[in-house]
Amino acid sequence: MKSPYVSDLLANQVATGTFLVQHKEIRQKRTGESYLSLTLADRSGDLDAKMWDNAAEVMDTFDRDDFVRVKGLLQVFQNRPQFTIHKLQRMDAAEQDLADYLPASKRDPLEMWAELQGRIASMKNPHLKALLDSLFADQALAKAYRTAPAAKQIHHAWLGGLLEHVLSLATLADLTAAHYLVIDRDLLLTGVVLHDIGKTRELGYERSFAYTAEGQLLGHIVIGAQLVDEHIRRMPDFPPKLRLLVQHLILSHHGELAYGSPKVPLFPEALLLHHLDNMDSKMEAMRAQIVNDKNVEGTWTAYNSALERSALKKDLWLREPKPTGAPPAVAVAPQLAAAPAAPVPAMVAAAATPAAPTIPAPAPKPTLVTAAAQHPQPNPQRREPVASPFAAKLLSALEPKS
Repeated sequence: MKSPYVSDLLANQVATGTFLVQHKEIRQKRTGESYLSLTLADRSGDLDAKMWDNAAEVMDTFDRDDFVRVKGLLQVFQNRPQFTIHKLQRMDAAEQDLADYLPASKRDPLEMWAELQGRIASMKNPHLKALLDSLFADQALAKAYRTAPAAKQIHHAWLGGLLEHVLSLATLADLTAAHYLVIDRDLLLTGVVLHDIGKTRELGYERSFAYTAEGQLLGHIVIGAQLVDEHIRRMPDFPPKLRLLVQHLILSHHGELAYGSPKVPLFPEALLLHHLDNMDSKMEAMRAQIVNDKNVEGTWTAYNSALERSALKKDLWLREPKPTGAPPAVAVAPQLAAAPAAPVPAMVAAAATPAAPTIPAPAPKPTLVTAAAQHPQPNPQRREPVASPFAAKLLSALEPKS
């Protein structure tokens, strides 16, 4: 059994292990000497790795998607773990168990498949149920559907991720269809099962998750629409209008033209499918962002370009100890610290001190700016000279009327 996994590595300890090369780049130091920048991975995660010395001796002996055995030291650099490779050797792929290197669903694939079959069996529309049964009677397609990831890296990016994503959506579909009475539950469930079926051919997952040539050229929306249309053509009794609705569910599920949908959703089930799909993918993406964040310290993740934000590690943040002792002093700008304290207006002084009112000591002759800035309360027993007719009128207006 493979050991150690990426998740087993400890900072400041030398380790030796076999990993899959997800990314390989040859770079140059300032001296002009070459070094290797790699991403090493297994089913537990991935790791940034650098080989600073003797890289020229091994850089041509392996490539991306190869297995390598490395010895090195894990350190924390710029708040993120980085593995410094001292030795590297390419390993024979035939000696490796691919299950050790590709992430997979924690749920049993056959158990998930049985749950999906139960959902399909509960459908009442005979045409939609027959369509799904026809598709999954193709054993190669059924196996690919159970195995494929839901995406290359954004959400549910693991073996069985597509099926897990679909089952999550099926649960949401039943809840929302019961709430919105306008929704045809069987039509919505058909869209849930079929919306990403093209990913069985869009993505390859033999060594790593990557787009196939068909996936690059057509994309899963077009592939899925073609695949479903092929099966409907074999069903002469399938209603033509229902066929258009099913095709629209697949073509519009990304919701916006800018996001790759040839059409925007144009009926309630299509609109609901888009929002459920978007919500489930975003929730999983944020969960993975928090769980897999590489930052060693801090309660915020690195920026996620897919979500266009960093995420708060809420549980870690809530466990942070509360500050103790006196509250921290507030920093004061030097020019404010050097200024004399402003006189307390008579009204404020009287409110703060319930004793008999006292006549304040004569203040320096005020200027117009001082009067406007401080708003002194006029004293009926003493009237100070004013700087202008406007100021005199202002003080007269503020003077209490007897």
